Amino acid sequence: MPLDRARTNWTGVMFGFLLASLAAFQQFKLPPMLPGMLAEFGYPKTLAGSFMSVYAVIGLAMSLALGGLMMRIRTGLILGLAFATGIAGNLLALVAPGDPWVVLGSRGLEGFAFAVFAIAGPVYANRNAAPRHLPLAIALSAIWIPVGQIAANLLVPVAELTIGWRVAWIATAVATAAMAGWTFLITLRGGADLDLRRRPATTPAPITGEERWALVLSALLFTLWSAQYFGYMTWLPQFLVEAHGLPPGLATLAYSVPVVTLIVVGLATSTWIRRGAGVGPLLAGSMLLQAAVWWAMPWTDGLLAGGASLLLYGIGIGVTPVCLFAMPSTILGSARAGPAAFATIMTGRNLGVLAGPILLPLVTREPWGWAISGPVFGTITTVDAIGAVLLTFGLARMGRRGPD
Repeated sequence: MPLDRARTNWTGVMFGFLLASLAAFQQFKLPPMLPGMLAEFGYPKTLAGSFMSVYAVIGLAMSLALGGLMMRIRTGLILGLAFATGIAGNLLALVAPGDPWVVLGSRGLEGFAFAVFAIAGPVYANRNAAPRHLPLAIALSAIWIPVGQIAANLLVPVAELTIGWRVAWIATAVATAAMAGWTFLITLRGGADLDLRRRPATTPAPITGEERWALVLSALLFTLWSAQYFGYMTWLPQFLVEAHGLPPGLATLAYSVPVVTLIVVGLATSTWIRRGAGVGPLLAGSMLLQAAVWWAMPWTDGLLAGGASLLLYGIGIGVTPVCLFAMPSTILGSARAGPAAFATIMTGRNLGVLAGPILLPLVTREPWGWAISGPVFGTITTVDAIGAVLLTFGLARMGRRGPD
């Protein structure tokens, strides 16, 4: 189906959102199932930790190259390869789960599929949305990670009642196969344009130096934000147990507060942007809020103060990713924001995903303990907020306030 920017193609928007959500579901199926896998197979913990970080490594190595390939090679071929490697990775882990190196290799295959879906999904959601629906499409592009997290967590009771951790791998393989089938039907019936190649007759204007500077700065901001966010989300349950003495069940419940808040606030942010709120000021303000939460950490020990801290942090992390995922369309305009621009943004994110979960346990070693995490991540988010202010001035100089 030819792309009509005057009307929203909801098939294309939802396809992009669900493709990205599948990527997150695939990645985050591991954490809730890892305790059971460790108990059954006794993996070395350092190697088991790499089952998550390999996704970031693959993303860093391939995102920029994939972004360029999607603009030159028929996208269906790349998606087909990603569906195949995703399914193969899940089946490989099911066949030989006792060998940690085989499991690591299987996660690497999944990581390639993740890299493809995480770039293509937001591009599809954005390019199929008319200008009035573009903020909503961007919000959907920003909440796919928590949606995938929550979907993976919902499998925990099913796993406990049935075949354990294997249910998550089977479910992921089935979901990937279903997504591949939907892709084939869309391509066959022409329900949406899934080819991201640049058309010779509609080659967009080249990216200017100022626009490239803004994209690179956005990617760097995404790196810093992802580092503190994924550090926080990876170790929050353990922090609540060790530092505050919460039982694991209550720690898990508290962990869900910022995730659910992120989804709600992310969707609300799309409304604010549609009504004219500037992406730059929203970004800077949300980062300042997160920085304040980190700096106030020594005074949020109590139940009420701690709950307020989680809620305020959830508000901040709900706004930030929507603004960051809006940057390609804000800087370049939706017609020019293709795979390469989103690959740049995703490269910054992947670098932060790799660094954050490693950084937090390093800085919280003795003699400092958990108390040092507030100043360290408060500094990171403060620097991030300063960068967001600089980006806001740059966008104003270019006459860009929001996505179009």
